[in-house]
Amino acid sequence: MKQSVQLFSATILVSIASAGEPTSSSPTPEPRFKISGWIDSGITFNPDSPQSNQNFGRLFDDRADEPLLNQVVINFERTLVPQPGEFDWGFKLQFMYGSDARFIHSLGLFDRTAHEILQPDLVEAYLNLHFPAITEGGVDLKLGKFVTLEGAETIDPRANPFYSHSYIFNFGIPFNHTGALATWHATPQLDFYAGLTRGVNASVDDNNDSPAFHGGVGLNLLEGKLSALATTHIGPETPSDNRHNRYLSDLTITAKPTKNFTAITDLNYIYDEAADATGYGVAQYFIYTINDVFSIGVRGEIWRDADAFYVASFAENDDALDGLRGGSVTIDPRTVGGGKTTYGAVTLGLNIKPPVPKPAASLVIRPELRFDRALNGTRPFNDSSDRNQFTAGIDVIIIF
Repeated sequence: MKQSVQLFSATILVSIASAGEPTSSSPTPEPRFKISGWIDSGITFNPDSPQSNQNFGRLFDDRADEPLLNQVVINFERTLVPQPGEFDWGFKLQFMYGSDARFIHSLGLFDRTAHEILQPDLVEAYLNLHFPAITEGGVDLKLGKFVTLEGAETIDPRANPFYSHSYIFNFGIPFNHTGALATWHATPQLDFYAGLTRGVNASVDDNNDSPAFHGGVGLNLLEGKLSALATTHIGPETPSDNRHNRYLSDLTITAKPTKNFTAITDLNYIYDEAADATGYGVAQYFIYTINDVFSIGVRGEIWRDADAFYVASFAENDDALDGLRGGSVTIDPRTVGGGKTTYGAVTLGLNIKPPVPKPAASLVIRPELRFDRALNGTRPFNDSSDRNQFTAGIDVIIIF
């Protein structure tokens, strides 16, 4: 359902695997098992050249004026293709190496490799089961490690219109979960999600040994022209504290009134009982496909860190994981928050998809311009000295 909610991915996403060449008048069925992958690398220029080398409030594009090998990814996947009244099964293994892995590790899995900027990670590893039960659409059960349902943006760069990410993606939603997630396809227009996880970005280890709930409701209306996904994740997330919950909730609404135009609204609310800390905001996207090569997008966002708890700039490669792990860890003193700030950001970007020769399946080039501003007078940007931050970024995705 999340793929249907994120209809803008259809604007920029090129298939990562194709069926074999037809040998007769009947087309060859697309294979169930696929091996695919991509390489994503980019750079973000900051004309203010902060001494910290940090673009404040960013994660995947956090380094100022420094080239990053964001992701080298390989997927092994057997997709679900359930037939009416029949059981089906699938799986997915996704391996990553790159600078983005610093922020998406789950506790206990590659989280002790977090000293270098380029790190390995097992992004997803799950078994997918389909049961022909309850309704005609049946029930799917995902067991293992999987990315969150929440948010309009994803770890996978192919499904995002911009190189940089929203405050909602960086600080308002989880990245991944480990546990079980059931999807009930009640009708072709209505899905229900419910599952138990080890918590936010937890897998082999958990910082408080307490389970959490992850679930929501998905709607797919007007033959795919209007969709909505309301999701939540509820459970203790503070290290060594299994009594106080953190509530992370998100609503993503996608409208596609014409073939070439997509609008997405992402509403976000997060509350942590232990810190009595609230964060909330909205991001609005407009994407227009000009032709097969060019599409243009704009994203506007306002996100409030009401209690100076969520938004930060991490100086060392292991600081984000150390903060999640808790206990006797040392956080670099150059890792700073932005105070009680309302953040505003506007991003303008292009997606350029020129034709490429095999073995590459496609190439995506994403230049962007972005302007961030503290709307309430604080100075979180450029070494905690400015209300504003201007950046120009570009990345290249080669898809195999």
